[in-house]
Amino acid sequence: MRSEASEGTVLGADVCVVGGGPGGRALALALTRLGCDVVLLEKRDPARGGAPAFRGESVSPDGVRLLDGLGVWERLRKAAHRVDRLEIEDAGRRVLDVRFADFPYRYRHPVELAQPTLLAALAEPAGPLPGTCTVLEPATAVGLLVEGPAVTGVRASTPTGTVRVSAALTVGADGRYSAVRRLSGLAEHARQLPLERDVVWLKLPFPAEWDRRAYRVRIAGDSHGLFLPSTDGTVRVGLNIPKGGLRTLRAGGLGQLHARIGHLAPEAAEAARDGLRSWSETALLDIFTTELPRWSAPGVVLIGDAAHTLSPVLGQGVNHALADAVTLAPLVAEALDRDRRAHGRALLEALQHFQRRREPDVGRSRALQLRQERMFTLTAPAATALRRTVYRALDASPALRRRVLAPAYFPGQRPVAPPEQQDAASEAAPV
Repeated sequence: MRSEASEGTVLGADVCVVGGGPGGRALALALTRLGCDVVLLEKRDPARGGAPAFRGESVSPDGVRLLDGLGVWERLRKAAHRVDRLEIEDAGRRVLDVRFADFPYRYRHPVELAQPTLLAALAEPAGPLPGTCTVLEPATAVGLLVEGPAVTGVRASTPTGTVRVSAALTVGADGRYSAVRRLSGLAEHARQLPLERDVVWLKLPFPAEWDRRAYRVRIAGDSHGLFLPSTDGTVRVGLNIPKGGLRTLRAGGLGQLHARIGHLAPEAAEAARDGLRSWSETALLDIFTTELPRWSAPGVVLIGDAAHTLSPVLGQGVNHALADAVTLAPLVAEALDRDRRAHGRALLEALQHFQRRREPDVGRSRALQLRQERMFTLTAPAATALRRTVYRALDASPALRRRVLAPAYFPGQRPVAPPEQQDAASEAAPV
């Protein structure tokens, strides 16, 4: 529901979630299913458009599993576009072709899912829930309420005045530039690693000769691009450029951008020339990763990109935000119940336990992403030849593919015997 606030409004809740992206919405839903009362603050104004364009549409097989567990997958299935393959071409030759049906898991296929569709499903549960969720939008967190050493809520700015939300727990689900991370002091010891590139995102008409059920990575020397099918029938392109190189690229005009796309993917050259007519149709993503030694303090915790910013390789941001939400919710619900009865330290212990459970999966994804980033930027002939050799070895060995890719795509699943395999994404609708 949407609620409007007036000057000096005071609200009370078990949990205040700052950020209405996939992680924040999923956490709010999971908590209300467990009987908690939640206030969710979302800074974007729904009257002025939805989620950011281009990004956040790729949901891994494990993300599908989590959405199924939240009870929203059946409503999303027909709106999702199933992906069957991941292919990598280097110097014009295919060096890796991964078929997701070959993996021995119940949920095997990633899907593309428009983020507004996902957020709407998470915001509107199918039936009544034991807890409540009050949504304030637009609402921007401008300060934290503090009592002694503990955060006790949020002070938020809305178009109609200031709102104070008193809560036993405040959750920063507000992304890579998290205000809650900064306001809580958790950012003080953050380690940010800038990578060697940025990404220009854009959408193009889908090339006629391409399979619509494939993720494509194209590499040429030290340049590479991601070509991902979108649910609207276009192809979403993530084109790497040198760190801070947007001004140089734009100085060359759109023709230089068209040429760069055509160099990586000749099949998309015509679509780039005909479909990309203005720089306003592009968006820049500054690429970096962030590691925090602590994700929580008394009364406050971070999830998703606020706790562990990742790069866009393999589309892990949305999926780790969903996993954080689903892991955190039952720990918090149980701890709040215990603290109400015993006035103990259950919540603080639950937040520390949450980080211990989630950190290994996040660390494995980050390590895989950083290895891929390094491989993408190799330039010396011997190094690029080694890169192609590595990909071909991966392509030739099913066991090696499982070892390398399973931590990214299937971290929450155990292998199942072939007769028992049931792919919950198999009926996802094609574009």
